[in-house]
Amino acid sequence: MVCQMLSMIIGEASYNHIRVVGTANNGSEAIERIKATTPDIVLMDIAMPIMDGIDATRIIRALPNPPHVLMLTSLNPSNTIERAVEAGAEGFISKTEDPRKIVMNIRQAYEGKVQFNTESQQHLVAAIRGNRLTERREQARTLLESLPERERTAVLLSAEGMTNQEIAQHMFISERTVKSHLMSAARRLSMDRVGLARLVERSDWKQ
Repeated sequence: MVCQMLSMIIGEASYNHIRVVGTANNGSEAIERIKATTPDIVLMDIAMPIMDGIDATRIIRALPNPPHVLMLTSLNPSNTIERAVEAGAEGFISKTEDPRKIVMNIRQAYEGKVQFNTESQQHLVAAIRGNRLTERREQARTLLESLPERERTAVLLSAEGMTNQEIAQHMFISERTVKSHLMSAARRLSMDRVGLARLVERSDWKQ
């Protein structure tokens, strides 16, 4: 139904410089139609039977001289947007978008301009930020895991706000040994005690 509606809109006289060369009912069929017709632009629905639009896009974008692909969907979950971009999509358009806006997106995509609506841009930025936070957390954990176990324990307890005396009592060692552990950890990771505390915070390490 959506496919027929868009075909009618694009096929109207006012848009006769844009021509519909084919339609498909699923991702697998879309790939074959695109190979046969070599369009400049593809409006790809995400939710389709047999093969979804994202998997189809990945295959299409790997073809020689691939067309620009705009993803057409009624939902904008961030993981879908990420997958679409990774597959090679150059735009993300809502099915509820004004038809004139869709036509404008098609024209701009033909000119090589990336087309993402405001909502999908916000989801994509949030996803990128989330990925960066995850990356920083994993890097911090890797550094902490590189420490000998006793040194790491002293660092984690220190980051919780324990004094050297409290750490010593908790670990059944002397305060002097606590200081030695913390100094050694700081030297290994090239940071001071405050830096170690920030590292633990960034790692979101749970004892």
